[in-house]
Amino acid sequence: MRRSSVRGEGANAQAAGEISGGGAGASGTVPPQRGGSGTARPARGGPGRRQGRRRVLRWTASVLSLLILGTSAAGYLYYRHLNGSIHTDELNLGETKLGGSKPNAFGQTPLNILLIGSDARDDEANQSLGGATETFGGPPLADVQMLLHLSADRSNMSVVSMPRDTILMMPKCTEPGGKVHPASKGLVQTNESLQRGGPGCTVATWQELTKIPIDHFMMIDFKGVVSMADAIGGVPVCVEENVHSRNREGKGSGLKLPKGTSVIQGEQALQWLRTRYGFEDGTDIGRTHAQHQYMTSMAREFRKNAKLTNPVKLNSLAQAAIEAMVVDTGLNKIDKLYDLSMELKKVPPGRITMTTMPWVYSTKPGMDGRVEPMADEAEAVFRMIREDIALDGKGSGTPEGGASPSPGASASPGAPGSPSTAPSTAPSTAPSTAPAAAPAKIAVTVRNATGGKNGAETRVKNRANDVAAVLTGKGFTKAAADTQTGAEDITVVRYATDAQAADAGAVATALGLPATSVQKSEEVPGITLFVGKDWRTGDAPTPPPPAPTVAPTSAHALNGDNEGACMAVQPGFTW
Repeated sequence: MRRSSVRGEGANAQAAGEISGGGAGASGTVPPQRGGSGTARPARGGPGRRQGRRRVLRWTASVLSLLILGTSAAGYLYYRHLNGSIHTDELNLGETKLGGSKPNAFGQTPLNILLIGSDARDDEANQSLGGATETFGGPPLADVQMLLHLSADRSNMSVVSMPRDTILMMPKCTEPGGKVHPASKGLVQTNESLQRGGPGCTVATWQELTKIPIDHFMMIDFKGVVSMADAIGGVPVCVEENVHSRNREGKGSGLKLPKGTSVIQGEQALQWLRTRYGFEDGTDIGRTHAQHQYMTSMAREFRKNAKLTNPVKLNSLAQAAIEAMVVDTGLNKIDKLYDLSMELKKVPPGRITMTTMPWVYSTKPGMDGRVEPMADEAEAVFRMIREDIALDGKGSGTPEGGASPSPGASASPGAPGSPSTAPSTAPSTAPSTAPAAAPAKIAVTVRNATGGKNGAETRVKNRANDVAAVLTGKGFTKAAADTQTGAEDITVVRYATDAQAADAGAVATALGLPATSVQKSEEVPGITLFVGKDWRTGDAPTPPPPAPTVAPTSAHALNGDNEGACMAVQPGFTW
């Protein structure tokens, strides 16, 4: 029987419907688990070397278990014997390839990392923590999805959570072996994306919705939460009243805490991260807010750097983290994870902003309790990420350690205040950097997509011919209207091969379109201009309104320095 995207919450299952503890890990906060093999051999040569080895091991465990926060990494060790154990998967299984984040005018490149929490119950440890015996061995769900955006100048970090109950259209996803999952014909709950070929389809779904280029993903299952909370000695969290997440039907995570601040660890931390019944209104939204509180609190704990001092335990945790984590092929080496952690480390907690995608309850038949992106305000958040605008409204600043340039950008290593060399984190799908051909040599197909994605408006007649004429007037004499049509809200230029990337960019530049409008796609035969709903008349698309400078209040922003955050308790779940 096919598993539903919303799990039941039984008494012994610790609320299988509650977001997976892997979700917390997915948020990048908590990868490693207890156990694992390997111990560190005592260093020779005196206390200085022993302290250096401890710093190295502290880095290893911290990087692999709290990569989202990037607040550790006190040393460096290339774990050659672990590299071959890192689990990897394809970055993007969809048709649309955005080519990775682009550098700004200073040669600095932002990073977008999708953090995925899988509720997989595929081994004894995950089954014990997740319960829900009827789901053992079944296909996993992406029950936590958070997009981490690290600004180009490394001064700030923004995290956007998508509620598990969000419904949207799924893109076509093709597995490396050739199996095709067709695009959905109707709205599907977002956490089902993981069942359509793996994390690469979750990435494709995010890119299709947000038009944000995603550079990497990290996926974690249940097992990391317990061990990470144990390793750092617990995480402080707060509730406004006594709370017990268990109702008369036995649903709930089982979390039981007194009013005020408690330091939670182990399975209690997992319960916190999975609690739905008991927080706010008892929905997935409250659960997301609780996860944000936990993550920001954990960031502060790591900043204190007073934990994680047992090198033997840390070595085991590091190896366990490798076993519990799946990353894209761009993060398939320990040194790559280290480089990435050093970039994340530059952002202080006070410039970390946790948000939830603005949403509204769906009014679609049969979708009671599900949510959809709030059209204008969700797009405002996505646009801020695309344009590298800090969600906290504080703009850019001087980051700790200096901003890193893009790979290949010039810098003066070792000079005071000069940026360090950035990690090589560009995805393998990055387009070619070859120069564009002359406009007269670039063939462009123009399609009428002016009806928009929801088809609410009628396509403007002869619009493809009119825009083809505009291109011809700009020197693109090989531009021609196509009889095929499309459906786009925003005008885009798509291309089929990396060799066409520069030419597609030249078309966009000539029309005054932003760089984000240029997309790689296997659905087009060559460079194809889709004239969207924003260009129904005239010789140029309607320019977008000015970008917002702070996240809308509907995003429920939480600052990383906010130690006073406290969860409201749902009526009926107190003791």
